[in-house]
This record gives sequence, structure tokens and C-alpha cells, in this order.
Amino acid sequence: MSVTLDGDKLGSVPRAVRKLVRGPRPEAVPALVGTACTFVGLIDVAAGVFPRFRHSRMHTLAEVLPGALGPFAAALSLSAGVLLLLLAHGLKRRKRRAWRAAVALLPAGAAAQFAYRHSVIGTVVSLALCYLLVRHRNEFTALPDPRSRWWALANFVLLGAGSLGLGLVIVSVHPGRVVGNPSIADRLQHVLYGMFGFEGPVDYAGVTSWTVAYSLGALGLLTAVTTIYLAFRPEHPAARLTEEDEVRLRALLDKHGGRDSLGHFALRRDKGVVFSPSGKAAVCYRVVSGVMLASGDPIGDVEAWPGAIERFMDEAKAHSWTPAVMGCSETGGEVWTRETGLDALELGDEAVVDVADFSLAGRAMRNVRQMVKRIERAGYETRVRRVRDIGETELARIRRAAADWRGTDTERGFSMALGRIGDPADGDCVIATAHKTDERTADSPYGDLKAVIHFVPWGTDGMSLELMRRDRSADPGMNELLIVASLQDAPRLGIARISLNFAMFRSALARGERLGAGPVLRGWRGLLIFLSRWFQIESLYKFNAKFRPRWEPRFVVYRTSRDLPRISFAAMQAEGFVNVGLPRPFARRFASARPLPCAHAPAIGQEHGARTA
Repeated sequence: MSVTLDGDKLGSVPRAVRKLVRGPRPEAVPALVGTACTFVGLIDVAAGVFPRFRHSRMHTLAEVLPGALGPFAAALSLSAGVLLLLLAHGLKRRKRRAWRAAVALLPAGAAAQFAYRHSVIGTVVSLALCYLLVRHRNEFTALPDPRSRWWALANFVLLGAGSLGLGLVIVSVHPGRVVGNPSIADRLQHVLYGMFGFEGPVDYAGVTSWTVAYSLGALGLLTAVTTIYLAFRPEHPAARLTEEDEVRLRALLDKHGGRDSLGHFALRRDKGVVFSPSGKAAVCYRVVSGVMLASGDPIGDVEAWPGAIERFMDEAKAHSWTPAVMGCSETGGEVWTRETGLDALELGDEAVVDVADFSLAGRAMRNVRQMVKRIERAGYETRVRRVRDIGETELARIRRAAADWRGTDTERGFSMALGRIGDPADGDCVIATAHKTDERTADSPYGDLKAVIHFVPWGTDGMSLELMRRDRSADPGMNELLIVASLQDAPRLGIARISLNFAMFRSALARGERLGAGPVLRGWRGLLIFLSRWFQIESLYKFNAKFRPRWEPRFVVYRTSRDLPRISFAAMQAEGFVNVGLPRPFARRFASARPLPCAHAPAIGQEHGARTA
């Protein structure tokens, strides 16, 4: 399963392979073996595709042996190389199933290559890799990731496209052996036929036709076998909150929910949860692209947080997931970094308004005051109520309006979104609505409803903004109107503090516009303003600042700086800003089969004041 290297000397072997012979540290084995498999796989693919790679010193002897040894060796080398490339990432992540596949593949490939291609160094490298895997088998214990059989479709599409491209290369690298001058369409047709085991329209002189046929057949068989395996292997669904988990979390929130404004978002039912050994604390998470994302602070008694955090880290280690925490408070960040050795980076600030200190009076609030008065004069009225005080018919109308006014196909939100509205279990949530009777009211499925904002409980005396939606035909300023109405009605509901939006990089924007800001800070602020054309960065900061809040910093906790790009991408996937799912027809079918809705966080660029992470 390798190729012949000129000279067959150890000095010509790459450094990564020489390390295998010397024996690396056990903890470095997975990364080293994964890198070596990538290297050997690439060389094997090249050996199967390009004719010059397929000759060894004993090629003359091999030609007199019976059978089509050259074509078989090319197909074998190509198949082994593609499989090693597929397994390399799993080996780096210490996956047990990748280890089993590699241990079975390497000796079989080494034996076949030695028998048909007589490459001594290639055989030694393959056996050295296999020996290292067997010797350090205890390092490869990671459990499988959450997955479903939709991965079979993804594998068929991606590997099929890759095989098609590689097949075009195989068909085209024998210009001296091609009969005639076939077109690109003929070559593509030849690849498609060859992957299904049929003869195509391109002819070659000599044994080359067998080499191309074997190679294309191997690619087609490889695509079919891996797709069938993924389709019929046992599923490992993503963790979800069970009814028992939700009951336990609600009990913890009843006792300790006032500590963190994001606590109630732990009740998203598409999250998993790990509890401390005492059951007095919990960490909720979701796994996205191999990253185990927790959000906010742990739930429960602070003294029990270390136990829950330890369980979280053990789970991440067992699956070889990258641990990360999005949007934790300063206290939470201190506990996370102290208990795990992880690092923390300030992500932005949360806007919190103390109800007792809020007033529309004064010059600073003039713009908000004038906007609210203008809308009220236009005939709008507001209602601020607990969910349990709203009738089911009106709740159904609010849910429909919130879904229809979203404006995008993708629901957004994870760390600061609940994922539902009007659930009977969330009777303490608060909904503020704006109403106006006009000529469209009679024909509208929403009646006189023009805008809605939804708050989740924050302990017994607070609430946290979850979503904001409005009818596009309504007057501007609906968000300001409903937030002011909520602040003014808060004392009646026993609310003393309200958490509004999260403003990413708020401190950089604020410091960058101050007198005396340095060139680096001004440059960083300029970049953020530029990015605000596509993301709500500056707009959220300015919207929050209208209400004169106090700012509470929020942090991202991570293992190493190298993990930050991966964590950022996973967080954007979780929040719904990046969608790498199935094509739309399949995604809609899959979504309709899921029992739980996604978050109702608003789309970027859709609403000012949209709660976002």
C-alpha cells in the first residue's frame, strides 16, 4: 500500500516516517500517525494515477509473472491511498473505529504491494505504521461522534465527486497511449462507465486500457462500499435533553437561576447535559463539527461547578472533541480556566438595564422618547404579559407570526436563544406585543398583531431577551416601543432587571472612538465597522446603548489559540450563521422529521436589537 522510493534508503524517507522507526512519545502517536497516513495516502494515490510512479527495481521480473499485475497494482495503490486519506483525520482524533480500519488495511496493503510491486521500503513503511498503531492501541479510544445516516448521502456526493475528478485525471495521464482524440465529454463518459464496471468510449493501446479500467472500477467500488457502510452502520444521534434532564435543570434554575441571565437557555431541547456527581450543577452543550460547545455558565450551585466541568471535560476527552465555552460570565470564566487549564478571551458585552434606574426623561433618552411618542400617536398599543396569561388561540397566532416574520429559511441562535415560544412549560416567560387596527387587520392571519418580543426568566426578579420580530409593513421603531413598554411594565411583573442584547466586541468599538485612541485600536474598530456591513456588530452596540445599560463582559473559553478558528466556525454553525447541511429539499425533509424546532433567534441584518451571540 505504498510506493517505491528511489534508492530504497531510509535517508530518502520523510522525517515523519523516520520518527515512526525511532518510536515517538505515546501522546504524540495519533497526530504523527494521522500525518503519516496522509503522506502515504497521497503518494499511493499518485502511484495509482501517474505511470512513472508505478515502476520498481524489480519491474522487469514482475512483468514475467502471470496475471495483469500492473493494472491490479495501480488499482490497489489508488484504493489504499484514498482509504488512508479518509482515515487520517479520524486517527488524529484518536477514533477507535479509524484505528481498527487502519490496522486491517495496512498489513493487507503491504502484503499485496510486496507480492505485486516488490517495493521493500513501501512495505516497511506500511508495517511500521501498523506496528505503531498496535503498540499504542490504548491511545485510540475515542468514541464516535453524533451522526445519522444522512452522512451516507454526504459521502456519496462528496466522494463521488472526488472520484469523478480523480477519474478524469486517470483517463488523461496517458496521452501517448490514447487512440484518437477523445473530447472532454467522451472522457467524462468513460469515467462514469468505468466506475460502474463498463467499457467507455476511450480506447488505449496495450495494457493501459486494463490499468484505467481497474483504477476506475476501484474508485466506483470504493464509493459504493463506503456509502453502504455509512448507510447501514448504527446511528449515534446527538445528545438531547430528556424529560428527566429538563426536570432536574428546572429544579436547579429555581434555586440558582438568578446567577446568570443565560441560565434559562440551557433548557433548549437540542442540547445535551452532564451533571456533577452530586447533581447540584450541570453543563449543557452541543457538539458541532467535532467541537463540544457549552454556553453560558454552568447551572446550579457554584461550589458544585467543578464537578460538572470535570464531567464535561471527561466527555470531551472520551470522544476526542474540542472543548469550548461560549458567552460565559467573568465568574464562570475564572472557574473554567482554574479547573481545566483552558484560556479565556473577552468576546463582547451583555447589556443589562436595571428597571429602577430606567427613565425616558433627560437629554440622553430624547431620541428614544421621541420615537416611542411618535409610534404611540400613530395608534399602536402594547401588551406585556406572562405566557401563562395568554390564551392558546393568541399564542398560536404569535407563534405563527414569529415564524413568518423571521425573514430567512434558517433559524438562528444557540447560546442566547431558547428555540421555542409559548411552550406550556415556559409559563414564566414574558411576551410583549404591539397592536394596531388598520385596513389590513381583517385579512391578516395575525389579526392586529404588528410586533412581538419574547423574554425568558432570569431568576425570580429578572428576564432575558430571547427574540424580536415585527411585521415589515409596521412603522419603524417597534423594537424600541416594546422594550420601553417592557421596562415600564416590569415592576408590575416583579421584574427588577432586564438583559437585552449581546454586543460583540463592544469594548473595542467604544474605546476606538474615544479621544486619544491609538492607531491599532482605531484600525481594529475600523475593521469591525467594515464587517458590520454583513454582521450586526456596530448596530447592536448602538441599539443597546440607547437604553443606557450597564455592560457585563462575556468570554469564550478555549484550549489553545490553534483551536480558535475551528471553535469560531463551529459557533457560527450552531448560531445558524453558517449552514453546511444537506441540500434544501433533503434538509427540509430531515427538519420535518425532527421533533424539536431550532432556535428563534433573528437573522443577522434582519432586526436591530436581535439577541445574538
